[in-house]
Amino acid sequence: MTIEEASRLYNIPMEILREYESWGLCGAVKKVMGAWQYDDTDLERLSLIMTLHDVGFDSTQVEAYMRLLLEQDGSEEQRMRMLEERRDCTLDEIHFRERQLERLDYLRHSIRKLQDKKG
Repeated sequence: MTIEEASRLYNIPMEILREYESWGLCGAVKKVMGAWQYDDTDLERLSLIMTLHDVGFDSTQVEAYMRLLLEQDGSEEQRMRMLEERRDCTLDEIHFRERQLERLDYLRHSIRKLQDKKG
């Protein structure tokens, strides 16, 4: 499957496909008649890359994670640490947003009280 076909069929942004190729991690990707060909393993890896991007990893973190996965046996602990750090950051963001909502709700409540007094 070519890069264009993979992008279209699996809704993978071209930038992610090109990024994947640029890392040199596409062991199973073959160049045929001037175009990269993706197999099922590559598509699984691309799915993981998209998931890592979706959960908030930046490109540098995605590349580091994928290098650990593909090049280093026994890297589970390091990859788990990366996931735990991202999880902690996500929880911090959620708690921050919860505090924002509480403040917004307080302001809304204050306005409603004023409206009730006037009404």
